[in-house]
Amino acid sequence: MPENLQEDTLLLVDPDLDFLDWATKHLSAGNLKILRCDNAANALKVVEKTPVSVVVAAMAIEPFDGMELLSRIMQRSPKTLVILTAGFPTTGQIIEATQHGAHDVLRKESLAFELRPVVESALQTQDDRRSADQPAAEMPKLDGRVKMIGISRALQEVFKIVGRAARSDAPILIAGESGTGKELVAKAIHEYSPRRQKEMITINCGAIPENLLESELFGHEKGSFTGAIARRAGRFEQADGGTLFLDEIGDMPLSIQVKLLRVLQDGSFSRVGANETLTTDVRIVAATHKNLTEEVAAGRFREDLYYRLNVVEIKIPALRDRLEDIPLLADYFLQRITRKNGMASIRISAEAVTALQTHHWPGNVRELENTIARACALASSNILLPADIPLANAPIKTAAGFVAAMDQVINAAPTGANLLAWLNAQVAGHILDRAHGDLKEAANILDLPLPELRKLLGGKS
Repeated sequence: MPENLQEDTLLLVDPDLDFLDWATKHLSAGNLKILRCDNAANALKVVEKTPVSVVVAAMAIEPFDGMELLSRIMQRSPKTLVILTAGFPTTGQIIEATQHGAHDVLRKESLAFELRPVVESALQTQDDRRSADQPAAEMPKLDGRVKMIGISRALQEVFKIVGRAARSDAPILIAGESGTGKELVAKAIHEYSPRRQKEMITINCGAIPENLLESELFGHEKGSFTGAIARRAGRFEQADGGTLFLDEIGDMPLSIQVKLLRVLQDGSFSRVGANETLTTDVRIVAATHKNLTEEVAAGRFREDLYYRLNVVEIKIPALRDRLEDIPLLADYFLQRITRKNGMASIRISAEAVTALQTHHWPGNVRELENTIARACALASSNILLPADIPLANAPIKTAAGFVAAMDQVINAAPTGANLLAWLNAQVAGHILDRAHGDLKEAANILDLPLPELRKLLGGKS
């Protein structure tokens, strides 16, 4: 433990007496006074009578749970730092706990190697702000509508940032590879924010041609361009009071970036073809798979806009960096796909899970979901084995292996489909995944004009 100038008091709250014994020995230090309680009511009495620096409390405790204990401690002793523990804390629990002021949320099974450093960090924080008084803002409990699946430390850190950042109106930049779940994080930010009663409007900046993107964002007047047969409100008007999610902001043309910067500066804009200046009150959340600092250096992204957007940055980990989440994700997708399609229950074998965890996953969670969907469609029994998992990018070292792989691909084609067109679309889609969703890069790899690639993809982008 850090050497503090004064003695700190640590309160352990857990119904498991064996855990209390272990944690007391594990955290014992000469300058640390450790108190223990096996229920929340007694813990609250201790906090009311004794200056407590840090509380480590279980979520599952009586007569009221750890979340309620956290709220009551924040009301009575806002300087106290609270660390909550749970067997498998959900996305909603982590975000809500953070919003209520929790210093951290830890999984029970990780306490052996995480509890001590997290407590040390909390005690150091108390040393750094002895005289501070920072009560946490109260937020109502929500029903956990956002489905972000994962128990990895990397993903739980994302949940905590969401919990802290959702309370403000600061612009947020979400960075991560294609398929990592950036839109889910944006939805969580909105749903846990004071703006949740209003809409979250989403626009993909890379999927709309430059000549239409300005109109899509800001709206247009009747007759302002060919095809503008009536006045139309843009996304900034539609999202007034809510959240505007600008997906793939790195693909936004420079000409539109200038206009976006103005809105971020003073909330004002004009419809295409209009002289009237309108104002809007929106919270901007942007996302990109590109490295925007590199885009700025290359002159493809405005530096001033980058700093305006990057007030809070959330980096989503790639699936290969959180392999422990794969079993949960695979099971979740299995249940959702079989239920949606009215199929019999299917489970995944341990060997198949191991196969999934050894794959590189360039397409991340989206690729995993598609892989599970294909496996369900082709499953010959109610147990998925490694042979049933159609992993992409598997090495093909022989001509026979290539033929076998081609047979597998052809057999997966929909009945009655134009085989050549279907194969071309699969290749184009695979290259687009390899290019992290960048249409221009995929077109360059395939040596195709961009309109031809869009046509191969069936108009999808």
